[in-house]
Amino acid sequence: LWCGGWHLVAHWVSHVGRFVTGIEIHPAAVLGPGLFIDHGMGIVIGETAEVGRNVSILQGVTLGGTSLKREKRHPTIGDNVMIGAGAKVIGGFTIGAGSRIGAGSVVVREVPENCVVVGVPGRITFRNGERVTGAIDLNQTDLPDPLARTLEQMADRIHALEAEIERLKKAADVPADAPGD
Repeated sequence: LWCGGWHLVAHWVSHVGRFVTGIEIHPAAVLGPGLFIDHGMGIVIGETAEVGRNVSILQGVTLGGTSLKREKRHPTIGDNVMIGAGAKVIGGFTIGAGSRIGAGSVVVREVPENCVVVGVPGRITFRNGERVTGAIDLNQTDLPDPLARTLEQMADRIHALEAEIERLKKAADVPADAPGD
């Protein structure tokens, strides 16, 4: 309908589809064959978005724009890309073929082919199957315990203060069993 110039009817069909499915796809968006939308509620695909072949999009994903100008302002998604639940890909750039966008990530810049992107803002953690130096470590089994770390630091500080008190007592020639111990 959109390509045939029936813009009003195309918008109407889009709105009916959104009402029925919870998925908002602008009628001008270009969607490749094999697009798989899993649990589609809350998915938004903007007007100038282009989605390649065999792309998987999970619930709550936004392929959004960054301006109101009539220009390419939504992302281009390469072939065989997977976009995790709740991810936001915002801007007129390309996500390379074979890449994966982690759940909840916010991607605001170009992603090369065969990359894994996670975080807010999205950062590349793997490229062509190899960990990127300085990337976020997602090994959930070895995460530090911030409470234990704080307690260890407090214990170290208490030992240092006790040692300082003993040094000052000796310097002042105060008996070890004097009041205040």
